[in-house]
Amino acid sequence: MSFAKAFFDVGLFTNQASALRDYYQQLGLSFDHSLKLGGGVLQHRYQADDAVLKINDARDPLPEAPAHALTELLIALPGCSEAVQKQDPDGNCIRLVPTGEDDIQGLALRMSVSDVATSTRFYTEVLGLHELRPGVLSCGKGLLLLQASGQPPCAASPLAARGLRYLTLQIFDCDKTYAHAIEHGATGVREPVNMGSTARIAFIQDPDGVWIELSQRASVTGKSL
Repeated sequence: MSFAKAFFDVGLFTNQASALRDYYQQLGLSFDHSLKLGGGVLQHRYQADDAVLKINDARDPLPEAPAHALTELLIALPGCSEAVQKQDPDGNCIRLVPTGEDDIQGLALRMSVSDVATSTRFYTEVLGLHELRPGVLSCGKGLLLLQASGQPPCAASPLAARGLRYLTLQIFDCDKTYAHAIEHGATGVREPVNMGSTARIAFIQDPDGVWIELSQRASVTGKSL
C-alpha cells in the first residue's frame, strides 16, 4: 500500500477544546484550520512537522472510555533538548522529545496491545506499515511504538469518547484500501463516505479495538473526489 503522506495523523475528542488548544499551541504546534464534522463536532487541526493533531471539540458531553490501547502521544519539537513527560488538560499522556530522538519526528504513538506479534502482522500485512525493529512500526516518518499489555484486547468503545481515540492514514484510494483491509481481516465499522469535497473517509478497527481512519483527502492527494 502506498501512503499519500509520510506521516499518520492523530485524533482526540474533548469537551474542553479551548484549554487543549491553548496547551498544544503553547507547546509549539502551529494551528492550521478548523473543520466542521457535523453532529456537533468541530475539529481544530494542529501541525507537528507534516503530521496533524486533530482536536475534536464535541458539543455534547463525552463518555469516559474504557482502558484504551493509545497510551501516549509523543511530539518531536525543535529546540527540545531532552524527553519530558507531561499531561494535557484532559489527562492525556504526552511526551515531548528532541526531533530525531529514537527516529521520532512529528507525532508518534505508544500503543499498549494485547499481543505485539498480532498487532505487527495487522499493521504490516493489512495496512502496509513497515517494521523497523521489533515493536516499532513506521508509516513513512510516523512511528507506532508497540508494547505488550499482558491483557486481552480492550472492550469495544465508541469513537467519540474523551481522550486519544484514533489515527488517520492518508491514502490515495479510500474504497480500494478499505476493501483490502476488510478482505485481510480488519473489522469494518464505517464504510467509505464523502465529507463534502474535502475527503472520502472510512473507519476500521485493529485487533485491540483502536479506530483507524482511512482518508482520501483531496488537498493531500492533489486530486478532486
